[in-house]
Amino acid sequence: MLKKKLNNQTEIPMLGLGVFRTPDGDENARAVSWAIEAGYRHVDTASVYGNEKSTGRGIHESGVNRNELFITTKLWNDDMRNHVQKEAFYRSLEKLGLDYIDLYLIHWPVMETLEESWGVLEELYSEKLIRAIGVSNFHKNHLQELFKFAKVMPAINQIERHPRLTQMPLIEYCRTKNIAVEAWSPLGGDSSDILTNQTIINIGKKYNKSAAQTVIRWDLQSDVVVIPKSVHKERIKANIDVFDFELSDEDMKTIDRLNQNHRFSADPDNFDF
Repeated sequence: MLKKKLNNQTEIPMLGLGVFRTPDGDENARAVSWAIEAGYRHVDTASVYGNEKSTGRGIHESGVNRNELFITTKLWNDDMRNHVQKEAFYRSLEKLGLDYIDLYLIHWPVMETLEESWGVLEELYSEKLIRAIGVSNFHKNHLQELFKFAKVMPAINQIERHPRLTQMPLIEYCRTKNIAVEAWSPLGGDSSDILTNQTIINIGKKYNKSAAQTVIRWDLQSDVVVIPKSVHKERIKANIDVFDFELSDEDMKTIDRLNQNHRFSADPDNFDF
């Protein structure tokens, strides 16, 4: 599995399984277990997804050594607003059934408690309960506020990114700060046209690959960590089958040009949850 070295020298697998909106229970545990069986070593969950328990079950049932896996979870907004950040972390740790988390993220930029929340993450990081800390859904202005007091720089900014929202200015800014970028909802989600886009389909045909595989490859070649979601065994296997081809520079640029700055989710500057 291709890995990326973060700014604290921790290595993250470039491709992982996302479990957003997968209900807690057997289906999620099976998806995680199938992914690990297929060669995934990176699983991304969050406390608000409500499926940390079955994610942990899938991890344990896979039989793969914990130190071979990279597990991400996230601190939810209400826990920041209610000043229970540390309790929330330990709750996630317990549900996952783990001794440490590889990557712990502030899920959304709750600015009124950002300094306090980041301080808790830094403390847990110093105690080696977390291998790397980062943020999710942060714009440049949110990062600039964080930099005013952060003693530890975020290792990753996980953002909505897909061919309709390439986020290149933000990605380039993160790179100047040595912050890795990770794409959530890389295939656009249920309401998007990405997997039915004829341009992407036609590019994929040249390599005998699906639209989903083509988009995942585009992210990897853009040096973006990517976490496609599926609960279907064959799709989980197909989504990792992206290391035996390389998109041409022209094909990469063609996908880049599909950008419409269109979000399928909330704007981090204006969210109400």
